[in-house]
Amino acid sequence: QVQLVESGGGLVQTGGSLRLSCAASGTIFSINAMHWYRQAPGNQREWVAAITSSGYTNYAASVKGRFTISRDNVKNTLYLQMNSLKPEDTAVYSCRWQRVTGRGVEDDYWGQGTQVTVSS
Repeated sequence: QVQLVESGGGLVQTGGSLRLSCAASGTIFSINAMHWYRQAPGNQREWVAAITSSGYTNYAASVKGRFTISRDNVKNTLYLQMNSLKPEDTAVYSCRWQRVTGRGVEDDYWGQGTQVTVSS
């Protein structure tokens, strides 16, 4: 059974930086899509960034140029480097790991999230 635990959230001022981590425990099989999402109070959950097993990355327009997604296969950890933070980045950030095949999504795991608060 796979468990995902996010860490690295906290309180920062506008323009500051944070590095989020999503560490996996248990046996990981052929995960090929990893994502970060966020949800602010009163808002719907928003997709933030993704990275594939081949190393391709994609970002929501709101974070392009400021956030960087990466992974460490040895440590089974997903990262989100967040720079030039804005108050509108305030949210609970969650990671999602998926195994996707030609038949669709075979496995789908979520973490519980870590709080990021950006003060003005």
